[in-house]
Amino acid sequence: MICLMRFILYTGLQLLLILICQKAVSQNAGITSCNVEWNTQSKNASESMPCGGGNIGLNVWVEKGDILFYMAQGGTFDENNAMFKPGRIRIKISPDPFNDASFKQVLNIKDGNVVITTKDIKVVVWVDVFKPVIHADVKSKRPVNIQASFETWRYKDHIITEAPELRSTSYKVKQSFDVITYKDSVAYYNNAVIFYHRNRNDVQNIFDYTVEKEGMNSVKPELFNPIINNTFGGMMLASGMRASAIDSGKYADSYYKSYSLQTTKPVRKQNITVVLNAEQTKDIQTWMDDLTEIYQLAKKQKDAFAETVSWWHTYWNKSYIYINGADSAMSINYQLLRYMLGCNVYGKYPTKFNGGLFTFDPVYVESSYHFSPDFRLWGGGTFTAQNQRLVYFGMLKSGDFDMMKPQFDFYTRIQKNAELRSKVYWNHDGACFTEQLENFGLPNVFEYGLKRPENSDKGVEYNAWLEYTWETVFEFCNMMLETWHYNNDDISSYIPFVKSCIDFFDQHYTMLAKQRGVKAFDSTGHYIFYPTSAAETYKMTYNSTTVIAAMQTILQKLLALPSSYLDSSLYKKYDSILKRIPPIPFTNINGHTTIAPAQTWQRINNTEIPQLYPVFPWRIYGIGKPGLDTAINTYKYDPQVMNNKSAKGWRQENIFAARLGLTDEAFNLTKEKLTSGKHRFAAFFGPGYDWTPDMNWGGTAMIGLQEMLLQADDENIYLFRAWPKDKDVSFKLHAPHNTTVEAALKDGKLISLNVMPAERRKYVRVLLK
Repeated sequence: MICLMRFILYTGLQLLLILICQKAVSQNAGITSCNVEWNTQSKNASESMPCGGGNIGLNVWVEKGDILFYMAQGGTFDENNAMFKPGRIRIKISPDPFNDASFKQVLNIKDGNVVITTKDIKVVVWVDVFKPVIHADVKSKRPVNIQASFETWRYKDHIITEAPELRSTSYKVKQSFDVITYKDSVAYYNNAVIFYHRNRNDVQNIFDYTVEKEGMNSVKPELFNPIINNTFGGMMLASGMRASAIDSGKYADSYYKSYSLQTTKPVRKQNITVVLNAEQTKDIQTWMDDLTEIYQLAKKQKDAFAETVSWWHTYWNKSYIYINGADSAMSINYQLLRYMLGCNVYGKYPTKFNGGLFTFDPVYVESSYHFSPDFRLWGGGTFTAQNQRLVYFGMLKSGDFDMMKPQFDFYTRIQKNAELRSKVYWNHDGACFTEQLENFGLPNVFEYGLKRPENSDKGVEYNAWLEYTWETVFEFCNMMLETWHYNNDDISSYIPFVKSCIDFFDQHYTMLAKQRGVKAFDSTGHYIFYPTSAAETYKMTYNSTTVIAAMQTILQKLLALPSSYLDSSLYKKYDSILKRIPPIPFTNINGHTTIAPAQTWQRINNTEIPQLYPVFPWRIYGIGKPGLDTAINTYKYDPQVMNNKSAKGWRQENIFAARLGLTDEAFNLTKEKLTSGKHRFAAFFGPGYDWTPDMNWGGTAMIGLQEMLLQADDENIYLFRAWPKDKDVSFKLHAPHNTTVEAALKDGKLISLNVMPAERRKYVRVLLK
């Protein structure tokens, strides 16, 4: 009896201790601890903080007493495929309330807004998650005068003369003709400022130019064209404010015109609204009607702010990672990145790797770039596959499946164009997607290569980095399939896309083999994948490891789907294709068996490490799987790994190390990636190899941190696989089969673990070394 009482007492104390520790961790690591607070005004736009929702991003800052914010929205592609900002808003309040020691600017990350205060005034800047509407709500203790100005630097046509500036368009380099940024239209209408850019159909545009130069004119009427009639912009209005002066000025390197609204008398409360709209319409009146409809819906919606705040609360509850102690900045920057990603949940276009929705004047990134705020390196309408996938892969474990849809829809929208490439160039089926991809599914024309031999294969990019780099599309196929695996999403609309990508490789490489000889397959009955590429690095490869790993994984996942997704004939077809995939090649380095990037190759052209792609993203090697020692040997001994290991930009060594259980390497590289960037807002990483904010720099950091804490191999879930025991952490992450895992580690001990659904608990393995 005494023993029983002691057991009950001991068990009760343990439970109480766990509950106390859990409460302490949650109190110390709540999402509000990730708020960003500034107590001084900013020097310029580089010291802005992000704000957004739905598909809109703002850069918000206070400078010399003015509240300013840049606006960005997905789909704002001009005739040259630059991605324009709709404009800039400036709010002046007089007398100036911000010249005060009590000044604060706070990114209230939990609610998804920016709050600017002094002892006398409060301004809340927020974006409606469900409608493309921006609000600036002013409340003052004393009456003030308010001027709200829309500012545009595109008030006249601009001929791009400097070669670096062309890199923000799809032309990239100097041309024999003028590349012109055409002016916007801006006017007052009923005490509102209406502004828009409508792509002109009577001038050369990048779509027509690309189609002609790449020999696709025969199917031009069938091609999806996102440039024609594309119209974007919006209107600024405010109840009780009237049209005021048209003025001009210069900010950073750009002259601008401003169109202002002014209060007619001092006020204590004022709402300033900006409605945005980006769509392809038959005429400008249709666009205007749609813009007006958006505003009318917003005007009727009285609880939009509460609904937006509720959405953000739900968003933060889906997943989190909080690190306590000296390394807490890692998880804070992780959450700040996730906030920026959350601003594009309902976008028609995915978050771009080279700045997302939050770029600013380029001179503050590169001092020699004296261009407009529209500038970003690597183009506006050009999407680079290997960079884009790093922005999106981490959304599986964070449970942000709805946010992946814009990236998936981007590919399905251009699927037909990629299939027409195969028909025109090779007369076979399947979608051929390239690495440097325009928003209409054809390769960027200057990466495609116009100075090519007459007898060159017109379907292949004449480009040392990009020739035959076609397998990267499989990473998006993989993510599509994984949303079923993780969340049981209905992926029936994506299956034709996945099938088309497989069909291309099946038909193309049997065709090439038959052109070279009698047999379509090698002596073992396997495909002859030649010529291929292993990322952009190993070129003119025979049996590229990235192709093999990708096709093997995608086919296995397809065949594992419920029968409702594949009929018996397709199952037999893809089972047969799977059996013809050659094995991953190996090599020997100083007596150690390692994964080879390909069976053979002709040259090394870049610094990627495709020999470790079977570790990530393809997860063929990992804990509990055969050949783990070979993968570790590759990481430790391959010269390509040893010579290029870095935390910069899109580099993935931190992910490889985490997947392989190399704790110290994984932690140090991921910590370096999550170190605050050089700008005032800590998660404006970069520029790395790309631009600022470098979204794939942040993406690789996100994936690496997740992999250190949770790895999943179908049924089995491994916790703390590459996590230092002395680092206190709590997290909530997602795993396959609709599983969420919440866990907390303190002083090297697991103090809480909650697995939902409960029956999945038996598959969880806690690995504390």
